[in-house]
Amino acid sequence: MLDTIIASATPQGKSGVSVIRISGENSLAVAKQVFLCKNFENPKPNYMYLGKIKLLNNLEDLGFCVYFKAPLSYTGEDVVEFQCHGGLLVAEKVIAKCIECGARLAEAGEFSKRAFLNGKMSLDQAEGVIDTINAETENQLKASNELTKGNLFKMVNSLQENLTDVLSEIEVNLDYPEHDIEYETKENILKRIKVVLNEVDNLLLTENTGRFIKKGVSVAIVGKTNVGKSSLLNAMLGYEQAIVTNVEGTTRDIVTGSIEYKGFMFNFFDTAGIRKTTDEIENIGIIKARETLENSDIVLLVLDSSNPLTEQDRENIILTRNKKTIVVLNKCDLPDKINYKGESIKISAKQKLNTEQLKEKIYNLSLETENVSSKIVLTNSRHIEVLKQVRDLLLALKNNILYTTLDCISLDIKTIWEKLGEITGNTANECIIDKIFSKFCLGK
Repeated sequence: MLDTIIASATPQGKSGVSVIRISGENSLAVAKQVFLCKNFENPKPNYMYLGKIKLLNNLEDLGFCVYFKAPLSYTGEDVVEFQCHGGLLVAEKVIAKCIECGARLAEAGEFSKRAFLNGKMSLDQAEGVIDTINAETENQLKASNELTKGNLFKMVNSLQENLTDVLSEIEVNLDYPEHDIEYETKENILKRIKVVLNEVDNLLLTENTGRFIKKGVSVAIVGKTNVGKSSLLNAMLGYEQAIVTNVEGTTRDIVTGSIEYKGFMFNFFDTAGIRKTTDEIENIGIIKARETLENSDIVLLVLDSSNPLTEQDRENIILTRNKKTIVVLNKCDLPDKINYKGESIKISAKQKLNTEQLKEKIYNLSLETENVSSKIVLTNSRHIEVLKQVRDLLLALKNNILYTTLDCISLDIKTIWEKLGEITGNTANECIIDKIFSKFCLGK
């Protein structure tokens, strides 16, 4: 029997209401010792009662109490929730009083872990819960919503069902070897393995989009000194983040800022002007600029359209040619003197001209290589790693199936089935489960 746990389900600090959650077989018994209300001796489930909540040291607070009877609760156990006045001290004293009455403080993620162990959610759905809590953009919220709704769970179950059907076909042939139809069986298995492999491939095609949703698109702003890189950063952010002067080499370190655009986070990195210099400190900034360029998803190469191309500009063009690069011709509010003939976008960072069009270009370039047919977008690195392992196992089986005995094929398929189960928790070991729920906050 699991013991009874308690924690605050709302953040610490001053607020109108704090929610205290208790879960476990004795949660109602604990609540009856703490909550004073004449109608609470035999409380109705899902009914809110008003009464006095005992605090530690003979203090009281006026608040509400709700009882959720197992299994119709978040954890699948008996759950009681107190709603007391917000404030760090009040919540602490409610929790302390409940601990005095037999509860213990919950570990991080223990409520959701119990929900998983009691079959209220799968492991991937639990990960969707923490992603929902941590979501900062609309697309992050959409992706986490797909997990919590169980869409990945359904797809994984469907793949496992396909593999189960294949196993059944193999077992029939192993039980009746006298029919000697092993070759036809292998051909049928190969067709079905290819179907499963195609589904896995379609899911993995969403990896880059998922990474952009989860971590944002890193955009390096590079160019020689005084082309307006810092002004461009400020224009894209909509506020003054970087210092702008006419002095060459003003930016010595990486200056960062982020915006949300169409549900994606654009993380901008304003870098030091790339040029030859004997200044030791500036040179460190230039080295960092090159590193930032190399590690970025997209590069904004800024050129000064009011001046002809320089040798340093040409070197920078060569430097960025193997990256996803948007050439930005800045200072288009001044007379055009540049002789650049390639694809570009003209802007004025100072006047904020065409900056919205530049954001759209960044957005389109981020997704232009994607060919996503799956409605589910993978944002969780654990799911991606498991599916890559599944793909490798499927490919090995596909390539060797005609030269492998049916009993060995059966063992390979069982291995793939179990590997898929690590996503939903069907076959996940205790270490994986503990690691996932350790990422949760207290009270969830």
